[in-house]
Amino acid sequence: MQFIDEAKVYVKSGKGGGGCLSFRREKYIEFGGPDGGDGGKGGDVIARAVGGLNTLIDYRFQQHFKAMSGEPGMGKNRTGQSRDAVIMPVPVGTQIFLEDKETLLADLTEIGEEVMLARGGMGGKGNANFKTSTNQAPRRTIPGEPAEEKTLYFRLKLLSDVGLVGLPNAGKSTFLSSVTRAKPKIADYPFTTLVPQLGVVYVDETEFVVADLPGLIEGAHEGVGLGTRFLGHVERCRILLHLVDVTAEDVAENYRIIRNELKQYGGLEEKPELLVLSKCDTLQEDEIAEKVKKLKKLAKKEVHAMSAVSKNGVEGILRMLKEVVKEDDKSDE
Repeated sequence: MQFIDEAKVYVKSGKGGGGCLSFRREKYIEFGGPDGGDGGKGGDVIARAVGGLNTLIDYRFQQHFKAMSGEPGMGKNRTGQSRDAVIMPVPVGTQIFLEDKETLLADLTEIGEEVMLARGGMGGKGNANFKTSTNQAPRRTIPGEPAEEKTLYFRLKLLSDVGLVGLPNAGKSTFLSSVTRAKPKIADYPFTTLVPQLGVVYVDETEFVVADLPGLIEGAHEGVGLGTRFLGHVERCRILLHLVDVTAEDVAENYRIIRNELKQYGGLEEKPELLVLSKCDTLQEDEIAEKVKKLKKLAKKEVHAMSAVSKNGVEGILRMLKEVVKEDDKSDE
């Protein structure tokens, strides 16, 4: 299924049915009085977060959502039929913005959470509501309320436990394919991954979700390369698994570039991070140790080494990630 994380939609609720102007007319009853019924309520348009979705592709093909209008009232005090709401299922993690793309209307982060996008108009009042002791034959009614219509923007920020970050070709897709059943495209050129990929890791009877995010480059926070569109997905991750290609000429510079982009985007540099040198099956141990030392000096944190191809060091990385996720779960309780 194609991954789509932005969509533009037009929504319109149903207008309320009008109140009825009617008088009772029966044989042998000369002055029957008013019996106009009320109008029915128009349908609402509601967005609801559901499980099992991780793309907004449905809204690429259908962009207009309109609820039905309420039925008008009828004689004999009959109320018009109210209309059901139109439910728009969206993935968990969907943000809904107004047409200006800046005003946040809702952020749906839990299954079942919903938000009213357009409220259906209330039904009008029939003339039976206006009968008084001094006005036995009112000819007054109230029309139904108008519909609401608006253009909205849906923006999906994936909810995952672990986010894979690093420069293009750092081995993120290879790692994801080796520890999950996800099958991302893998090749020896930059920007192989053009859309985020999700996979579920099972380790020691614990499972957590890993997101392979498209490679970042210098200037990403300003929209360069794949830009801020994918930096947004990093916001939802509990911990970052930062992969640095051990074969790079300057591993410290590669690390600095990504850290700077996270900082410039705002707040992402404060997220917990596990720093790992990838592709360690390609160098000798003394060369790896030298690069670990160099990276550790800059990052001022522990640096780990692994190879997703040979699986060397992978199990230890997964167990460290598991512990961070478990601790985060406890803090949420």
